[in-house]
Amino acid sequence: MGFLNDVLVWLNDPLNWQGRRGIVNRLLEHLQYSVAALLAACLLALPVAIWLGHRRRFGTLAVNVSNVGRAIPSVAFIFTFSAIIGIAVLPVIGPVATFVALVALAIPPLVTNAYVGMAEVPDDIRDAAKGMGMSDGQVLRQVEFPVALPLIMAGVRTAAVQVVATATIAAFVGAGGLGRYIVDGYAVRDYVQVFAGALLVALLSIATELVMSLLQRALTPKGLRGGQLATVADVSVVAGRVADDAGAPA
Repeated sequence: MGFLNDVLVWLNDPLNWQGRRGIVNRLLEHLQYSVAALLAACLLALPVAIWLGHRRRFGTLAVNVSNVGRAIPSVAFIFTFSAIIGIAVLPVIGPVATFVALVALAIPPLVTNAYVGMAEVPDDIRDAAKGMGMSDGQVLRQVEFPVALPLIMAGVRTAAVQVVATATIAAFVGAGGLGRYIVDGYAVRDYVQVFAGALLVALLSIATELVMSLLQRALTPKGLRGGQLATVADVSVVAGRVADDAGAPA
C-alpha cells in the first residue's frame, strides 16, 4: 500500500501537472503523435481496402502486405529509422520515425476490417440496388459502405487503441509523450514515476477505447445497431475465406 500511496501522491502533486514536462503537456504530445498517425493510416489504407472489398479482388494480397507492419517490432523500426534519418521532427506529426512506425502498426486492422466489411455485404443487397438502377459508384457509396461501416469503424477503433498504447515508445528516441515518465523514471530508478507513467498510458488507452466505441455506435446506421459490433478478432476468422472466394472462378 505504501508504493501505491506514493504513486497517488505523485499524481496529485501540482508540480507534475505544470510546465513542459507536466502531465498535461505530455498528454497533448502523446495525442498529437497518435492522432496524426491514425489519420495518415486511414487516408492510406481505407480507400484502397474499401475499393478492393467492393471489387472482391486481391483480398489475400492486401491483408498480407498490410501485415508487414506487424512483422517488424516497432521499437526496432524506430531505432533503425532514427539511425538512418536522425531524430527529424515535423510540425503536428512529431518525430518522423515514430510517426512511420505507428502508421505501419495501424494499417493492418484498417485494411482487414474495411476489406472484409465491404466484401461480406450480401449479394441480394447488391443485386437489389443494381436492380433499382444504381450505378456501381452509387452502390458502393449508398449501399455497401453504410452496411460495412460498423466493421470499418471497428478496425479504426482497434487501430486507435494500438497506436495510443504504442506511442509510448516515442520516448525511447528522445521524443515526448507519456512514455517520457517511464523512460526518465527508469533512468533514475524512480519506480513511482515509472508506474505512474504506465498507469497514465493505460488510462488513456481505456479512454480511447470508450470514445471510439461511442463514435462507432454513433456512425453505425440505426438499422444495424441491434447486432453485436464486430472487432478485428471477429473478422480475422473470415478474412481468408472471403479472399479465397473472391479469387475463385465463377
